[in-house]
Amino acid sequence: MFGYYNTFDRADTIFYLAVILPIFMLSIFVSIKMKFIYSKYSKFKSLGGLTGAVVARNILDSYGLYGVKVEAISGSLTDHFDPRSNVVRLSYSNYSGTSIASIGVVAHEVGHAVQYAKNYFPIKLRAAIVPATRFGSFLAMPIFIAGILLSNVRFAYFGIILFGLVAFFSFITLPVEFNASSRAIKILKSQGILTEIEINGVKKVLWAAAMTYVASFLSSLAQLVRLILIVNSREDD
Repeated sequence: MFGYYNTFDRADTIFYLAVILPIFMLSIFVSIKMKFIYSKYSKFKSLGGLTGAVVARNILDSYGLYGVKVEAISGSLTDHFDPRSNVVRLSYSNYSGTSIASIGVVAHEVGHAVQYAKNYFPIKLRAAIVPATRFGSFLAMPIFIAGILLSNVRFAYFGIILFGLVAFFSFITLPVEFNASSRAIKILKSQGILTEIEINGVKKVLWAAAMTYVASFLSSLAQLVRLILIVNSREDD
């Protein structure tokens, strides 16, 4: 028998302070760091003077991806590739921008389009589990809490399994993002879009962005472990 109001016991508090809180602080730090580095290299205009839209179109065409469109969208760092509509969407600043940061982000997003074209397994797997992940992220905690309140171990574990889908999605996102960045750097080099010095700046921008995904995964993993420990401690009571 276990109860919700006994959840935040000493062991849980220690785990929260020793693991959850530091990871939360790390997430804030890497997010601020990423925005700082992006802002820094947004001030450095590329010598080639190409806009993000032109770079995206040129790279896509070089891979024969003529059917992939390039569109501008509102927001800051809202850039993404939408495989459902086959569109690379770029924030206005990156769509029309000529900075090192803009071109790096654009090449990264185009890298996702290339991943789909090359049938890169991790991105196909990530796309396949999106519906289950959305379901899990929406219902995991309500089901887990209901299990705690009802003293129902199986119900609580079902919530944990659903949350596990969210953690797995964060995990599979890592190779997807690192690979897209690696492809971006190789493309920018091979096609001579940026100089070697400019590419060093791109590497810093993309590495900072990748660290936000690492922090996100660590956060979801730590939370998953915490939920398991909560249930196990309640079972032992």
